[in-house]
Amino acid sequence: MGKCIYCGREAGFLRKKHPECERKHLEGRSRIYQMAESAVLKSDVDLDVLKRQIYQIAADSFINPTLLQKLLGEAWEWGVTKALEDDLLTEAEEEMLEKFRKQFDLSKESLDRQGAYTKLVKAAVLRDVLEGKFESHVNVVGDLPFRLQKSETLIWLFTNVKYYQRRKRRQYVGGYQGVSIRVAKGVYYRVGGFRGKPVDVSEIVHVDTGLFGITTKHVYFAGDEKAFRIPYRKMVAITPYSDGVGIQRDAMNARPQIFVTGDGWFTYNLVMNLSEAMG
Repeated sequence: MGKCIYCGREAGFLRKKHPECERKHLEGRSRIYQMAESAVLKSDVDLDVLKRQIYQIAADSFINPTLLQKLLGEAWEWGVTKALEDDLLTEAEEEMLEKFRKQFDLSKESLDRQGAYTKLVKAAVLRDVLEGKFESHVNVVGDLPFRLQKSETLIWLFTNVKYYQRRKRRQYVGGYQGVSIRVAKGVYYRVGGFRGKPVDVSEIVHVDTGLFGITTKHVYFAGDEKAFRIPYRKMVAITPYSDGVGIQRDAMNARPQIFVTGDGWFTYNLVMNLSEAMG
């Protein structure tokens, strides 16, 4: 006799579940998610009461702790998406999301499997910079390869960043000019010479991969081959890309530099706002 995967009692020959248990389970899942979703961004919800209600529904609906955490985490992620619909995160929204996370013991690691927690922190960083608050949001283990100046704060740090340069190389295009003289059947002798012309071709070259730090005074890069910093006051152009940012220095013969961070929108906005505030 098979046993029900929900209640654990006998379900009948070659059967794995009771229809009634499955219905109760699915209804419980839906109800828990809806309750959590409707509460995650509301400041007037009593989270203690909500927690008791949700845990009771989970017990009555054969929902184990792992699945319950998953449902609550998905509701929290929805809350982040909803809060960032206008590309801005208010302190009230951040506070409500954090209270909900702590109330249900949702770990930062579990909430960041799809990048939701990092997205929330990035939004808070941009808000702080816009409000003139320049605090570090980086927890560095070990020594940084950057030598920060006095009163300089590391705001954000990207790892495994690919650094590219836009370079020009010269190539010759053209061909032989002249006439062809038939000397035998199927054999021609060409009279003339190569008259090509030089053409400058622009190309993007991968230079190195390393750390990309954004501080209150500079952006830093440190890889195996290259290490440098760029002051905000020396930037004449900042170009957004879907996965990174391009920077043009104010220097003779300076080549455009591109840093692929994986999040072009955040990188561009952070560098642009810091350069306007500190440059």
